[in-house]
This record gives sequence, structure tokens and C-alpha cells, in this order.
Amino acid sequence: METNIPEKARLLEKLRKSGFNVPEFIYVPADKFDTKEFNELDKFLDNHRESYKVIARSAHPQESKYKGGTFDSLETYADIGGIQYARKRMIKIAQTSKQLSIQRQQMFNRAPEIDVNGMGIIVMPFVNGSSVMAKMIGSDWEFGYCRDRTHKVQSEPYITKVPHDRRLVKLSEDIQKALGFRCEIEYMIATDGEIHVVQAKDISDIETLEDKEIEQFIQLDGIRRIRKRRNYRERPVYVMDNKSFYINIISQCEDLVQESKKPDIAAIIASIAAYERELESFALRHQRFAVLGFAIQEPTELYQVASHYLDDLPKLQKALSKALHNNLYKIDIFLAEADTLIAKHKFRINLCSHDAYGIDSVRNPLWSAYWNVERHDEVVKNFMRLGFKTGDTIGIDIDAEGRPLVYRH
Repeated sequence: METNIPEKARLLEKLRKSGFNVPEFIYVPADKFDTKEFNELDKFLDNHRESYKVIARSAHPQESKYKGGTFDSLETYADIGGIQYARKRMIKIAQTSKQLSIQRQQMFNRAPEIDVNGMGIIVMPFVNGSSVMAKMIGSDWEFGYCRDRTHKVQSEPYITKVPHDRRLVKLSEDIQKALGFRCEIEYMIATDGEIHVVQAKDISDIETLEDKEIEQFIQLDGIRRIRKRRNYRERPVYVMDNKSFYINIISQCEDLVQESKKPDIAAIIASIAAYERELESFALRHQRFAVLGFAIQEPTELYQVASHYLDDLPKLQKALSKALHNNLYKIDIFLAEADTLIAKHKFRINLCSHDAYGIDSVRNPLWSAYWNVERHDEVVKNFMRLGFKTGDTIGIDIDAEGRPLVYRH
């Protein structure tokens, strides 16, 4: 029997024994997946097959040393195959799209080295409803709402001190008292209003708190943020101009086609790889950073030109198309690590529950500053005129009307 029970499973069991409404669950350690000892899991699933699906929650023994949301929870089929698939998927995500996040936490937050193959799983019945996260900030409880599965039209994540159900305040107080330390609690509110406690995290050692000055600035049109306590931040900035990147790739394709000797795709692939290394290197040098998007999403027409420029050389085009497709994935991974996005109105950071109102967002909430689409060329020209470039430190100051001013220091 594994003694190193993950915090997630240990605290849920303590709350269940204390009489709180924790959904029935089972913790399956990694060694059970190695030996395929699934008797207990099979019995558990037998009681929940009528719902066809369950929630598989990550439960690595070292997970509590990482930010909430670093490892995934997945809906899956209520059978052994579904749970095995969910675990493999979690491990794969940790090794790919979340790898940069894990590296950054090890570098900046002193998170320990982690063997993701040691991933255990918590299995719970699927609860159809909405997610609410609660924690005490100062002397007040706050409640973050997100991911309401019951409505077709989704609302923005938001934080309130007055929850939809006043029972949540007393319940949160009771849970914190029962655990004996400051904690972040995740609830699932079922469609019938029943409140289920699905996670608790010890946040007693996490401090919560940020300010500065001015020079030349560019006024933008608005900002999206969950917390409005502070109106200024400074960040090192990465200037992303994927339009120029694609023009450069197309130019290299032109040179390749005109070569008299046997054409070689290696130089073009190398320039794509160099861009990806630049993104990763920047993210590993700066714990918190902003992305200034002159052109974030690949310009569709340029992407199509680059993806078909070498159609007369099918082998080379196949290699180039694969590299460009993977490049989009690497850009997404990089953007997911930024806590500040400055771009035209159509772009925004897609907030999941932990990003929007998890404990790690209290001190450094995500900001998304934007300018209106019709001003795009004018604003980009102004940023260029003032010499904004990758590596600069920028300040964002929000005025009384809620409009951000961006400064270069």
C-alpha cells in the first residue's frame, strides 16, 4: 500500500470522514497501473457505470508543490480503459504542452524534479454543473465562478464576495476549520443546486500582494482582468510579429526554388526551430512576462502561401508544412505562460478556472490589454516608432476610465 498519498487525495478523504459532501472517489496510485491491479477500481466503476462517464483527476505525490492547474483533470468513460487512457493523456500533456510550465516552475518557484510516470489518479463520478473556487483573501472569502456546463451561452469568469448560495460562506469556513489551515476549495454545483466538495489545497504558505512610474506611453482601448485591486504592472516584453516571420519563410522558399543546385530545406527548418528556441529561452529567463502582439495569429493568406509554396517539390513541402504546423503548437505553449497579453481586440487569454481565480493568480492575475481592431495599423506603427522591442521592460498603467497606458522604460 502506498504511503506517499498525494495531498489532493489525503485532504478529500479527511473532508469525507468529517462529514462534508465529497463525491464518492477512489485514489489509484501509479503502481496499480504498472501491475494492472484494478480490482478495487473495477468495483468502484461498477457503481457508476449508469452515468457512462467519470472525472479522472491528476494525483501525483509531488503535485502539491506545483501551481494549481499544472496537471489535468479529464472526463472519460466509466471503465478501466477510459481511466488508463485519461492517465496516459495526462502524462503526455505534462511531457508536451505543459512541459514549459513545469520547467519554469522548477526554475522560478523551486518546484522539485518530477517523474510524471509516477502519476496517480483520483476517480470521481461526473457531476454536471458549474465550478466554483473559494479562498480567504485577507479577512474576506472570495468565490470564483467558471465553466458553467449547464448553459449554452458561457459567461466570463468572475470573482465575487457574495456567492450565489450563501451556504458557500459557512461551508468554506467549516472546511478551513476542519483542515486546520488556510486552503483553496473547489466546489461543483450540480444542476439541482447540491454543493459537492471536489478539491482542497493547502495555501497557508502562499503570500498574496504590486507599483511604479512613467515616460512615453501609448494609450490602448481597454483591458480584461479578473482582479481590479492594482492598476499598474511592469513586465519584460516579447514582441511577437508572426507576419514578419512568415514573410521571411516565404522569402527563403523563393531562394530555395531559384537554387541551381539540389534544393535543401534544412536552412528553412532551422530558422523555424531557431524561432521556437527563442520563445522557450525567453520564457525560461523571465518568471513573469508580457507578449506584445504585432501579429500573433498566423496571417491566413501568408500561412497558406508558405504551406503550399513548394508544392512542386512534394517531399520538401511535406517537411515544411509539418514544421509550420508544429510551430503553431509551440507558439500556443509560449503564449500560455505569459501573464500579460497586449494585442488587438480579437485576441484574449482563454481563462480556465485556475488561471482566472486560483491562488497563484491573486498576486499576479492575468491581464489582457487591447486596442480596437480598426486602430491596429496605427497602434503597431506607434509601438515601432517608440522602439518597443523584445527584452524591453514595459509598464501598464490603467487610468480612471479603465484604459491602459503602455510605457517603455
